[in-house]
Amino acid sequence: MLKKVVGKAAKPAAMSFADNAPSWEVLSNMVKAQEAELGVNFTAPDLENGPTHPLSLKRTFGSTEPIRVKLYRDHAGWCPYCQKVWLQLEEKRIPYTIEKINMRCYGDKPPSFLAKVPSGLLPVLEIDGRVVTESATIMALLEEQFPGHKPLMPAPNSPQRPRADQLMRLERRFFSDWLNWLCSGWNGPSAQAQLERTLQAICKELEADGGPFFMGQDISLVDITFAPMLERAAASLAYYKGFVMRGAGKFSALEAWFDAMEARDTYLGTKSDHYTHCHDLPPQLGGCYSTPEGELFAAALDGQDGASWHLPLPPLNATSTPEAYSPGENPPVDRLAAAARLVVNHAAVGRFALRGAGQPGPRPVSAPLADPSGVAALQHEAAMDAALRHVAHALLVGVQEKQVMEHALQVQEAGELDGAAVAASAAYLRDRVGVPRDMKLPAARQLRAHLNWLIDSLQPAS
Repeated sequence: MLKKVVGKAAKPAAMSFADNAPSWEVLSNMVKAQEAELGVNFTAPDLENGPTHPLSLKRTFGSTEPIRVKLYRDHAGWCPYCQKVWLQLEEKRIPYTIEKINMRCYGDKPPSFLAKVPSGLLPVLEIDGRVVTESATIMALLEEQFPGHKPLMPAPNSPQRPRADQLMRLERRFFSDWLNWLCSGWNGPSAQAQLERTLQAICKELEADGGPFFMGQDISLVDITFAPMLERAAASLAYYKGFVMRGAGKFSALEAWFDAMEARDTYLGTKSDHYTHCHDLPPQLGGCYSTPEGELFAAALDGQDGASWHLPLPPLNATSTPEAYSPGENPPVDRLAAAARLVVNHAAVGRFALRGAGQPGPRPVSAPLADPSGVAALQHEAAMDAALRHVAHALLVGVQEKQVMEHALQVQEAGELDGAAVAASAAYLRDRVGVPRDMKLPAARQLRAHLNWLIDSLQPAS
C-alpha cells in the first residue's frame, strides 16, 4: 500500500494581494550584504574547489592533474548507488566532471546517454574513455586506478581486508532486511525483529574498532557503501512504520556513526532529507507498505501536522523528531541560504511553480511529485513573481519584521493580484523542494515554512 503523497493543493477561495515587495535587484543586494556580514557565500559558491555541492559539474579540488573521470548521476539526488560513487569521488578528491541524467521514474534519458549505456541504468563512469556501469564495479575501479588519492579500502592481502569484506556482506544483509519489512505488509513483526537484530549487529561492528566509523576513526569504503541505505532506511521506516532508528537512543553506536558522517562536508553535500526519500523511494521500489504506527511521523514529515512546516519551526538537532540532524540549525544562515537560491533562480522557480495552477502533462511519470511535461499557468507569472519576492523578503528580514514595513504582504478580498493561483502554485513548489538538489535540510525547512506563511496569508481560515 502506497501512502498518499502530498500533491497539488486544493484551491479554496483566496485573498488578493499587492505587488509591493522589493525588486529582485534590491533583494539580491540584501542577500549579498547578509552574506558579507555572516561570512558565507550562497550566491556564487566555489563549485569546482569548494565543499561538496549538488550544483557542481566539474570538480578539480585545486589540482592541475588531468581529468580522467566523468560521472553520470541522477539529477534529483535520489539514486543511492549514484550517491555512493559521488561520495567516494569527493572523499578521494579525484578530479572529475559530472553529467546529470534523469531517472526513468521522473523523466526521459537523453539519446546521447542511451547510445553509451543502452540499459539507461545509473550510475555510469567514464574513465579514460572507458564506460563502466554498476556501482560496486565502479568503486573498486576507482580504488585501483587512484591509489594515491586517499585509499578507502584495505589492500587485498592486508590483515584488515577480510573484516572489510565481511562488513560489505553485512550491508547487503541490512539492505535485504530493510526492504523485506518496508515493502511488504506480510509478517511485519517477524520482519521488524529480523531488522532489529541486524541493526544490533551493525552497532556491535561499529563498536568493535572503537568507532565512530566501521573501520575505526576514519571513513572507509564500508561507510560510503552503508551510508545511502542507512540514510534511506532511517527516513522510510519512520514514515511508513513508525520505527525510529536514530534519535531515540536505542542504537547508540549507529547514532554516533550518523553524527560522524554529518560532520563531513562530503556527506552533507550528498545527503537528502526524510521527506524527499519518503516520496522518492516508492517509485524506485514499486511501493512501500505503510502501517498505522507511521501515521504521526508521516504527517509531520509531510508538513501536515500543523507544526513541522510552519513558523516558528520546531528545533532541529541530533535527537529531534521526526528527523534528527546533528549539524543542527542556524536560522539566520538557513533563511539566507533559502533566499539566495530563490533570488538567483527566481524566474525558473516561478515558472516551475505555476504548474501548480496549470494542467498535468501529457506524459505522466511514476514519481507522483514529478510532472516534467506539466503545463504552467503562465498567465499568472506576474502574480507569482510578486509572491516569490514577498517570500524572499520575509526570509531575509523575518516575517514579523516584514509585516510592519512598507513592503508588508497586504491581502484583501479584491485587489491587484489574484491569490488563488499563487496559493496553488506555492503549495506545488513547497511540496517539491528537494534535498540535496535544491538546498540542504535546514534551508529547505525555512523555504517550506515561508511558503506556508504565504499560502496561509492568502487563504485565511474561515
